[in-house]
Amino acid sequence: MSPAPDERDRILAAMGRILAGQPQRSNGALTIVALAEEAEVPRNALTQRHTDLKNEFYEKVRARGGIPDSERRLRQQICRLKELRAADAEELRQLREDNEALVGALHQAVAENRLLRQQAAEQHRNIRVLPTSAAAGQHGPSLPARGSSPRPSTVAECGCLDT
Repeated sequence: MSPAPDERDRILAAMGRILAGQPQRSNGALTIVALAEEAEVPRNALTQRHTDLKNEFYEKVRARGGIPDSERRLRQQICRLKELRAADAEELRQLREDNEALVGALHQAVAENRLLRQQAAEQHRNIRVLPTSAAAGQHGPSLPARGSSPRPSTVAECGCLDT
């Protein structure tokens, strides 16, 4: 599709109307989209065929102290991304601290577990069983009196085969 013969003239006229604040066919935003809409040309006419007019439009917008809407949106997005990056960095710092605390708690739990197992094994070795009578066999072994019974010589004698 070839450009219309008066395309450049329409773009220049639209540029004048938008910069004067008197748009007729667009919302008057300081963007290429609004300029193309105002000139009634496709946007790619400015981005591909008439890049000099696009650059001139942006130069005039900057010269009058205005910031093009596209640049304003990009600056806002940069601010949001910087805030998100700072929030992510803080979250990562907190997660690292939490991880260190959890690793410490895990090591402490492992050490306590090891100590408790050693104590349980020591208590298991110190259990003394009385000789069982026929009545005691029916209701389970009776508890030994303090210091009254010798220590069993095997695990089978003390009835602790579950370990």
